[in-house]
Amino acid sequence: MSQSDLLNRIRALPIWQGEIDVKPLDGGITNVNCLVQDSAGKYVVRAGDDIPLHQVMRFNELAASRAAHAAGLSPAVVHTQDGLTVLEFIESRTLTEADVRGPAMLPRVLELVKSCHRDVPRHLRGPALVFWVFHVIRDYAATLQDQNSPYAPLATELAGIGNGLEQAAGPFDIVFGHNDLLCGNFLDDGQRLWLIDYDYAGFNSPLFDLGGLASNNGLSQQQELWLLETYFEAPVTDTLLHRYSAMKCASLLRETMWSMVSEITSEIDFDYAAYTAGNLARFRAALDDFQNT
Repeated sequence: MSQSDLLNRIRALPIWQGEIDVKPLDGGITNVNCLVQDSAGKYVVRAGDDIPLHQVMRFNELAASRAAHAAGLSPAVVHTQDGLTVLEFIESRTLTEADVRGPAMLPRVLELVKSCHRDVPRHLRGPALVFWVFHVIRDYAATLQDQNSPYAPLATELAGIGNGLEQAAGPFDIVFGHNDLLCGNFLDDGQRLWLIDYDYAGFNSPLFDLGGLASNNGLSQQQELWLLETYFEAPVTDTLLHRYSAMKCASLLRETMWSMVSEITSEIDFDYAAYTAGNLARFRAALDDFQNT
């Protein structure tokens, strides 16, 4: 869909009051987002159909978004229609990786993640998905091979590593995970934090979100230990640390393979090749640390 077609579809939505102004928003690497202002206020419009290759199903994203709003974590869903989701706009700034690592910010971020795990499922309605990272890794490997990706020869090796990590990361507890804890999914309005973008939400091990939060935002080893001790409210055992480290590797592997698949499937203007290279390097480094401890 061209940008002009998208803007016309947004303008045609029946919810606007008076004249509207529509502007594309930068930064999305899964969806196209626009900022809309009418006489009543500002809104964010997310455009996107199901993306089975990435396990993204919009009915699930919508249910999770509504539940997250009911739990007090996320902006309200105002309207949905034909692949467009209209959300309340929050005057805020997007966190950076350095923000997330900040000693005053990290406890606030972790509390928001804990609330997602604990409170969102209380408000969730209808069918819900499981986001099982090891299945995702195996499926990505098959996709890369089926589509003759340049990474196809590497895919078999990565799938095998993922299978080994699955064995090392158990046994598993289950919570309702956000499963995409990039810094860009945290907003600060000056008073409180918001957690947005539930494309990949689903039941999962809490260690996946904790590992993703750490690896996506460059937490130090000391911060990771604090993260585990604070989340589980208990001293960190060697067994827990081993399981967590395996899941952190899996989180990085999934992000890497997500980008590999996006290189050959996404129409969004984003340098996926550079994103792949950066995440692959981070995954290899984390895997070396895991295998040498």
